[in-house]
Amino acid sequence: MSARLPTHLAVGVLLRRVNDSGGMAVVRASGEAQSGAVLVLLCEGRSLRAVERMRGIDDRDVLVAAGPGDGDSAAVEDYWRLRRRRDPDLWVIELDVPDAERFVAETMLVD
Repeated sequence: MSARLPTHLAVGVLLRRVNDSGGMAVVRASGEAQSGAVLVLLCEGRSLRAVERMRGIDDRDVLVAAGPGDGDSAAVEDYWRLRRRRDPDLWVIELDVPDAERFVAETMLVD
């Protein structure tokens, strides 16, 4: 089993990296500090989409698309709020920075 950085530390690093690059990173909802799931909202112009860090079958972390995929910001907002109600341990992070998915991959995926 691969070692995984505790969620609160991984989120802190992601926030710092995005903010240091001139982007904006906001915690919409804090989850369980050690092992909470992470849903990242990616702002792309006027649209919003979501990706989630998940453990793959090969025991490696991967990013997968989550929620509505049509760029409908209202639908994505509804999606994460429903997920949060069902999973209070879920972290929800919003990023507004060019190439946001790259920041998530570089920060939150373990080799």
